[in-house]
Amino acid sequence: METQPFVIEKTYNAPIAKVWEAITDNNKMKEWYFKMEDFKPEVGFEFEFDGTGSDGTKYLHLCKVTEVVPGKKLSHSWTYKDIPGKSSVTWELFDEGGKTRLKLTHTGLETFPQNKPDFAKESFSKGWTYITGTSLAKYLEKE
Repeated sequence: METQPFVIEKTYNAPIAKVWEAITDNNKMKEWYFKMEDFKPEVGFEFEFDGTGSDGTKYLHLCKVTEVVPGKKLSHSWTYKDIPGKSSVTWELFDEGGKTRLKLTHTGLETFPQNKPDFAKESFSKGWTYITGTSLAKYLEKE
């Protein structure tokens, strides 16, 4: 069983404060990320959102904030209702001289059912590549 985390890095032409706000302010997140009823970057805060699989299956994501270093790091659990497995997502921000480098790490992917394509590492890679490289990037460019 492969236990390597998925890691992606992307640099944005935006200051850390702007990127931090984009990944922690629910009103801003709704413009580029998943739609959540509420989100607070506070340890212990629980949030959920729906996602759609490759065949149209709806998956309810259940998450809990596990670590917050304001302006630098946000970590949360990532599980699914009625699906075995538990993973963790960490968003880390680094100042690159007025630009911001995001390092996103998703660990525990191997704990999800490996017989379902939606839980394959390639599926997560495709999703996070779109989210960080297209969705968040376009949001930051227009702001």
